[in-house]
Amino acid sequence: STTATSLATLMTGAMPGAHGMLGYTVQVPRSGGRLLNSLKWDERVDPVMWQPVPTLFERAVEENIAVTHVAAKRYENTGFTQAVFRGAKYSGANVVQDLVTQTVEALHKTPAFVYLYVNDLDSAGHSDGVGSEKWLAAFTGIDQMVTALLHKLPRGTRLWLTADHGMINVGEKIVIGQDNQLDKDVAVIGGEPRARHLYLASENDSDSARHELAANWRETLGAKAQVFTRSEAIAAGLFGAEVSADAADRIGDVVAIAEGETIFIEKARHLQEGSMVGHHGGVSNTESYVPLLTTTVS
Repeated sequence: STTATSLATLMTGAMPGAHGMLGYTVQVPRSGGRLLNSLKWDERVDPVMWQPVPTLFERAVEENIAVTHVAAKRYENTGFTQAVFRGAKYSGANVVQDLVTQTVEALHKTPAFVYLYVNDLDSAGHSDGVGSEKWLAAFTGIDQMVTALLHKLPRGTRLWLTADHGMINVGEKIVIGQDNQLDKDVAVIGGEPRARHLYLASENDSDSARHELAANWRETLGAKAQVFTRSEAIAAGLFGAEVSADAADRIGDVVAIAEGETIFIEKARHLQEGSMVGHHGGVSNTESYVPLLTTTVS
């Protein structure tokens, strides 16, 4: 239930074990411990090699369907856009009126498909929490945008409205390595507060070391987390039925998924991560189940 993973699945029709987008941050294999932030990217990582599955946009273009991606201008040239949304013509816009206008214009072509993305609700939830005044204002804004679209879209246009994840408001905050030994033997902390990828130093990596690290987290956290070694996570199907060799290389030596309203904060990022009210990335129904609303413009 995290943006990079969910949008990659939505845009490819493949599970994370196939497309390889496994979380907000994951360690780049054989990089000396360098993390790839999937949303901010890293110019040293080739987006097409990292996410090799053809996108639905690419497949649509092969069928002579005009595909347009309408979203904020700042996303246009990012590695994440190249990895997950390649194939579409990018149409950048930063205000609602322009988002609506460019969506409508793109759909005058036939056949055509437009993917329109806004992150206002997600941003409000992170900063102020689900149900806050800011969140409700963002929710209202999306409702008004959809209403405007329904009045302006060409007749016969089919509209689908959905999200990439849900969100919970934080309860307990556990800082990794503060008043606990959760950082013992951990060289690199990836993932996000609701789902952590934990990496051992390469020279210390072994099956026994992974099991020891997992045991430490289980003993410390009890029912507050589901904890898996890499092999256990793959066997449990967390990333889908099939996991490529490249994807397996990126999974944490141990994966810890927070339960309830708990988050696991990286000590070096406690101010950024601890200040957020809303979080996602876990496997709760609230985070994982999203609505799909559909209608046809008449």
